[in-house]
Amino acid sequence: MSFLRDLYAALIRIALLVEMQYRASNLIWLIGMVVEPLIYLVVWSAAANAQGGTLGGFGPHEFAAYYLVLAAVNQITSGWHMWEFQFRIEQGQFAFLLLRPVHPIHGDLAENLAHKLAMQVALLTALFPLALGLAFAVRFVFEWTLALACFWTTRIMAVNQAWFAVLFFLSGRVAPLALLPAWLRALADALPFRFMVSFPVELLLGRVSQAEALSGLALQLGWIGAGSLMLWWLWPRAVARFSSVGN
Repeated sequence: MSFLRDLYAALIRIALLVEMQYRASNLIWLIGMVVEPLIYLVVWSAAANAQGGTLGGFGPHEFAAYYLVLAAVNQITSGWHMWEFQFRIEQGQFAFLLLRPVHPIHGDLAENLAHKLAMQVALLTALFPLALGLAFAVRFVFEWTLALACFWTTRIMAVNQAWFAVLFFLSGRVAPLALLPAWLRALADALPFRFMVSFPVELLLGRVSQAEALSGLALQLGWIGAGSLMLWWLWPRAVARFSSVGN
């Protein structure tokens, strides 16, 4: 434990220093993070007004609160390393990562955490920070595991696009899940996507009961366990297929 503590302290410190060198880039990402929910807010508020003021229990004010929290939750839980795997393998970068005495997932996790610290805003409630942390863990472990498909097919962008297309609709980013048809909402509840983004938003806005909040936290833990098991099983098989390419 002391080794991991010192390791993450060093990795996060380095990653934070890197973050400070890309302030303009972070500003661009921040603008993009705001623009997306703003567009959906305008669309769904107009739809609510056209229906007499509410749509699926959401009025303009409820939509505004939803997308404000959604923007923060999506930024905090999101990651980017699944997009980097193809370039790491094609450019020969992964060979250097495998030479390090620690699993490469530690460096990626530290980079993600440093980015969250650099971009984070203060969000305070009782269970929300826990749900938010678990949402990040669910999303990180599943996306890092999915990225291992790159060891079988060095081009993974199509897989990434398919993943994000499903995530886009079933995590509540396009619209609150309460607005989905019953069958699609049931599918969202049965898959991990809701617990990556939508669930913390629902929790902060008070749209779930205490029992639903506790069951949601339990399901987040369950999805983290399932994703971790898949990663544990898949990692040695992926590395066994690895061959270094690049310049």
